[in-house]
Amino acid sequence: MNHYQVLIIGGGTAGITVAAQLRKKDKNLQIAIIEPSSKHYYQPAWTLVGAGTFDFKATEREEKNYIPKNVTWIKDSATDIIPEKNTVKTAENGDIIFDYLVIAPGLVMAPELLPGLTEAMEKDNVCSNYTDPEKTWKVLQNFKGGNAVFTQPTTPIKCGGAPQKIMYLAEDYFRKSDVREKTNVIFATPGTVIFGVPDFAKTLNKIIIDRDIILKTYYAPIKIDGEKQEITFRYINSDIQECAKNLRPSIGEELFGDTEIKIKYDMLHIAPPQQAPAFIRNSEVSLKEGPNKGWVDVDVNTLRHLRFPNIFALGDVAALPTAKTGAAIRKQAPVVSGNILHLIKNGDLGKNIYEGYSSCPLVTGYGKMVLAEFQYNNVRASDPLISKFIDTSKEQYSMWLLKKYGLPIMYWDMMLKGRA
Repeated sequence: MNHYQVLIIGGGTAGITVAAQLRKKDKNLQIAIIEPSSKHYYQPAWTLVGAGTFDFKATEREEKNYIPKNVTWIKDSATDIIPEKNTVKTAENGDIIFDYLVIAPGLVMAPELLPGLTEAMEKDNVCSNYTDPEKTWKVLQNFKGGNAVFTQPTTPIKCGGAPQKIMYLAEDYFRKSDVREKTNVIFATPGTVIFGVPDFAKTLNKIIIDRDIILKTYYAPIKIDGEKQEITFRYINSDIQECAKNLRPSIGEELFGDTEIKIKYDMLHIAPPQQAPAFIRNSEVSLKEGPNKGWVDVDVNTLRHLRFPNIFALGDVAALPTAKTGAAIRKQAPVVSGNILHLIKNGDLGKNIYEGYSSCPLVTGYGKMVLAEFQYNNVRASDPLISKFIDTSKEQYSMWLLKKYGLPIMYWDMMLKGRA
């Protein structure tokens, strides 16, 4: 039976970064990563791929080139975690024993949770940057006008700002392709506001007004009819009187009952519902009830499991009240690696804590971006070095350059190498 001091589930952003940091700090650790995929993707660039301004092939690299030296790659899938026995079950390699476990498998797309979505995704006018950004670009190019609807589910999703990023880029593209005047750009979100941090929300609300974008808050998608090109939302504001008041006949909204609204679309971009992998949801490491049901139960500051002290989790799968982004992982990874090393050497946790930092590079058009940085409780947390010279709450060309050129270099050459 295989045994490792540190076993990491997941060879994505979080798993590779933690492994690289552990290896740099202690070359004698016995570390293994369980990861079935042979390809590694830089998914933050998929927003730009969907708008035709980044090559999809440039987001894909070989996983083997990023497994840190002297870290064992178990090319397999985890199927269960037995925390009481310090054991991870795998599909092909049997049981693997650990001293410390890092859970970082990411999340999975669950289109089946939204009736009609799986079938609708096969249509030429329905797309998602989350699953096929190259198709998104084709849909934008083929769009000739009408209702362009952009929406997201009620489940947690990776990069919560992504559904509106492609909406801004699409709106800009429609202007360039001379179809904007005959287009209704509609952003329908289950959220209560366009963005949770006031400084950034102020900028985005102004953009929405200036560019005549139709914002629909409290709109939770509940079903899609791909044949009729209709999407149905439930209005989830407790004040249901507002539902009828806010209907816009100009976009063909129809009210059914008290709270169901149907909108015809000529193109639809959607973030599919998302959830933790099944082996996480079914394991004792996940929460079994409450709003974070199915996600890994960790302390929000130390990222240590609340019931199993030799287990940590980070990235998309962790039950943390912050956005699920690569930028969040960049701040989480040093806390996890530092705490594990401190436990091994001293028997207790170190002093480093995670304060909920995340970042959302909000691309608002070609050559324009707002860099939204924040931490727990929607508190703005801009980098002091950058914010000293640039107001990142405003649209900036420099931030666009950072998104398109700087961040990919930081990801491949620094973050995955344990240097950032």
